[in-house]
This record gives sequence, C-alpha cells and structure tokens, in this order.
Amino acid sequence: MATKTETKPQLSGVALYSRFALAGAICCSVTHGALTPVDVVKTRIQLDPATYNRGMIGGFKQVIKNEGAGALLTGVGPTFAGYFLQGSLKFGGYELFKQQAINYLGYENASKYRTGVYLASSAMAEFFADIALCPLEATRIRLVSQPTYASGLIGGFGKMLKNEGVGAFYAGFGPILFKQIPYTMAKFVVYEKVAEAVYQVFPKKDMADSMQTVVNLGSGLVAGFAAAIVSQPADTMLSKINKTPGAPGEGTTTRLIKIAKELGLKGSYTGIGARLFMVGTLTAFQFAIYGDIKKALGATGGVEIGK
Repeated sequence: MATKTETKPQLSGVALYSRFALAGAICCSVTHGALTPVDVVKTRIQLDPATYNRGMIGGFKQVIKNEGAGALLTGVGPTFAGYFLQGSLKFGGYELFKQQAINYLGYENASKYRTGVYLASSAMAEFFADIALCPLEATRIRLVSQPTYASGLIGGFGKMLKNEGVGAFYAGFGPILFKQIPYTMAKFVVYEKVAEAVYQVFPKKDMADSMQTVVNLGSGLVAGFAAAIVSQPADTMLSKINKTPGAPGEGTTTRLIKIAKELGLKGSYTGIGARLFMVGTLTAFQFAIYGDIKKALGATGGVEIGK
C-alpha cells in the first residue's frame, strides 16, 4: 500500500484544497444531520430545563410522547445545509491556514511550534465558517424551540428574514464565535496531539488504512469530549438568545449579559451529558470520514508537521 501511495502524483493548489473542503463538508453535514435527534433533545433541555429534567433518555421519551417521533428531526434541513457550508470552510480553511503558517514560518519552525499553528489555523478557519453557519443555526434553533414556527428550513428562514430582518440571523454571532472558536481549537489541537502520540508508538507509514481509521475515531472521540466541555457555556447561551426575538431596543450585548446572569456557571452546563455524547460521537466520526474521503479523492498532499 505504501508503494502505491508514493507513486501517485500529489495534488496541490485549488485541486487539493477543494477536495479538503468537500471532505469537510461531507463529514460535518452527515454527522450533524445524523445526530439531529440528540441535538433536538439537548436544545430542549437547555431551553426548558424545568420540563425536560429527566436526562437525555428521558428527554427522548418526553419529545416522542408529546409531539411524536417526527419531532426528533426538527431542524434537520438547516442542520445539514449549515454544517455542509461550515464543514467545507472549517476543514478546508484549517488545511489552508496551516499551509500558510508553514510558508510563513518555514517547516522547521512550524513543526517546532505546531501547537500554536494548530490553534491559530483552526481559529481563523472557524471564524469564516461561522459567518456561513450563523443564519442557518439561528433558523434551526427557532424551529426546535418553536415547533409551530414554520414547516422547515425555507419557511423558517424566510419568515425570520421578513419579520425580523438580517440582523436576527446574526443575533447569536457573538455566542457562536465564543462557542465554535474555542470548540474548534480544542477539537483540532487535541485530535492532532492524540493522533501524534499514537503514531509515535505505531508509525503511520506501517499502519493499514483500516487501522488509521480507528486512530482517527479514537483521537476524534477524545477531541470531541474536550471540545464539548470547553464550549458548553456558549452553546447554552446560543440556544437561549435564538429562542425568541429580543425586546424592542435591546441590544445583543445586553441580552447576552442578562442571559449569563440568569444562567450562572451551573446553569450554563445544562445539557452537558447529552452534548458530551453528541459531540464525542460526531467528532470521532467526522475525523474518520474526513480521513477516508481525503484518501478516496486523492487529497494526500496536505503537510503534516507532527513529530
């Protein structure tokens, strides 16, 4: 297998990074879309903890009993669309910014200070990804928190735009940044470090493709747990701020301060059990799917700076 890989011409430029972006789009949209039922229950627990107070399994039972099993797929349209866009920019951007750091610093310095490169590259990639994600995430939360608001992505998006304007889609942009940027930084740096530790013991070049997938799964699972814990308070605030429109004249910053005071530290970790399960699972499968799709597309020209 190793000999075959070495004889293939490596891609570069747009041909390479477009494949990274497509692989990222697929891995994020598929995993987030598949876990929509978990996200629905997690969001309900965050928005109405007094009613949904029986944990994740109990929350599933409550939603099905009160609204039917179909309610668990509420928001699947904006989830899939939003994370397709976000995944392409996140993973594609991460690879691109990592390469730019290598070009600027030189390979040796980039490798020496690789933790900083991972953190900076993931943060910049996530910033641009969130610009695309925010309107669709706002629509998803509105649909989940108000099941009768609209029948789906197009209806919900159009209603919010007409009634509240473009600003409503970005009311949660601050919380999304505070949630997603630390989340993504933790996600990528922990993944890279865990995978690097494994490959120091079991060299990647000697490992079968199937075992590399297992490494991606395991590293992604650990990374997902770390990312969930780091970003949980902002995730709860994001759910709260998108639940309903703000009062007339009430700015986003004022609303965020008000929500933070109401929640407190303990309240900000409401729903952490469901989110640990969700984020750990989806991150593990994201990195596994991403790695396999990159190989299938021949996108093997990415620079690795791990020791």
